[in-house]
Amino acid sequence: MPDSTQNNRSVWIKGAPGGCCTRSGNCARPWRLILLGAPGIGKGTQAEMIGGELGLCQLSTGEVFRAIKSIPAGEQSPAIREAIEFMAAGKLVPDSTVIALIEERLHCLRCPDGFLLDGFPRTVAQAQALDALLSHEGIRLDGAICYELPEEKIVNRISGRRVCSKCKRSYHVRDLPPKVEGICDLCGGSLFQRDDDRSEAVRVRLAIYEKSTAPLIEYYEGKGLLFRIECADAPKETFERSLKALGISRATIH
Repeated sequence: MPDSTQNNRSVWIKGAPGGCCTRSGNCARPWRLILLGAPGIGKGTQAEMIGGELGLCQLSTGEVFRAIKSIPAGEQSPAIREAIEFMAAGKLVPDSTVIALIEERLHCLRCPDGFLLDGFPRTVAQAQALDALLSHEGIRLDGAICYELPEEKIVNRISGRRVCSKCKRSYHVRDLPPKVEGICDLCGGSLFQRDDDRSEAVRVRLAIYEKSTAPLIEYYEGKGLLFRIECADAPKETFERSLKALGISRATIH
């Protein structure tokens, strides 16, 4: 499987002009996809696997939001400055600002190898704005992959996570336990459970996601672009289901 880390993520994050990818022609045709999925469902892992296999330019708005705080003031665009102000105030970044951030990175949506959007759009308004951008550029969206899993399984996945207090390595009490309970294998640091990984906090996050994303799922379903994928226990199996749903066979991948 190709290594998706070859993508130049700094181009996407900083909004700099130029090509996003360092390779081309991984697949017989470029794919342009959106990934949807609840917190903890494994969407990030699938983004890496699909993006790497098909040679797509992987674009994560989450990476942008995590990185923009460290961009020097002199290099901040108006949209970045506005996003930082909302985040500093503990407020959600509004649709208009998120859309402006995407518009600044339009060159990445033009990537000849195709793209995979993770974390955008999050609302119908954002989806409609994306449609307008792509239409103006003569770019066709191929599909929105929606990963699904029963709530209890998601809660168990997230609430079982433990993180090292020193090196930040992640474990899972059932799926990836440390050799010694509560102790990191690498550095010997103590493991802890993040507050937002506790089951009660997870259920709140899932309720918010369901409320905000349900209309978005209906939007893409109405356009005939939605692919529902039931997540398997093994990420590789979920990945294979994704390729099958898109009608992609290994023979079409160089």
